[in-house]
Amino acid sequence: MILAANFKMNHTRASTKLYIDRLQICGKPENIQIYLFPPFTALDRYESVAVIGAQNGYPARNGSYTGEIGLEQLEEFEIKTILLGHSERRHLLGEDQEFIAKKFDFYKQAGFEIFYCVGETLEVRKSGSKELMEAYLEAQLEGIDTAYEKLVIAYEPVWAIGTGQSATPQDIQEALAYLRTKSGAPLLYGGSVKPQNIAQILEISECDGALIGTASWDVEQFCEMIQIAKEL
Repeated sequence: MILAANFKMNHTRASTKLYIDRLQICGKPENIQIYLFPPFTALDRYESVAVIGAQNGYPARNGSYTGEIGLEQLEEFEIKTILLGHSERRHLLGEDQEFIAKKFDFYKQAGFEIFYCVGETLEVRKSGSKELMEAYLEAQLEGIDTAYEKLVIAYEPVWAIGTGQSATPQDIQEALAYLRTKSGAPLLYGGSVKPQNIAQILEISECDGALIGTASWDVEQFCEMIQIAKEL
């Protein structure tokens, strides 16, 4: 089982260090893999029960790409895990599928473990069409090696991210069942996951864990979710 915390644009290096120290006390159950994705300014060579990953990366070792971070910078902190395709990169920052696939291929060639995000919009979900939902997800897999051995796929419906409104178990099961036909990679759910609903989510067939946003920014809540997962 995988539990991953996406800090997004939250926490500093100092608060991340405190978070990791507290996480050490919580401990790491043998059957759960824990990942943290801090902001770039909080990256460091931490001693942690969690794998530290990057929230994004430009598809180049280095170069004239103002405001970006590349392979050279990630190697300094021994980062070998990366989050790609998140809906906030797609919809807020305008990354199209061609560019995301280019980043995927670059970091695949570099041997990174890749957490790859897919998810439909509210408009697609409200259509009630299973075919439309599947077509939307399939378009987000274009150019992606779904057989890559270090791939983790996170299903994160856009309308459920940071809204407090999680997808229903039926919604999640339907999407994960479709994604399972496309890849043998671990499948996670993300979208308003919190202590109150994580047990129900993790018990869904084909769900191998969760990519957690807001609720994971508080280490006590993240520790609580780890404990809930341990008891399942």
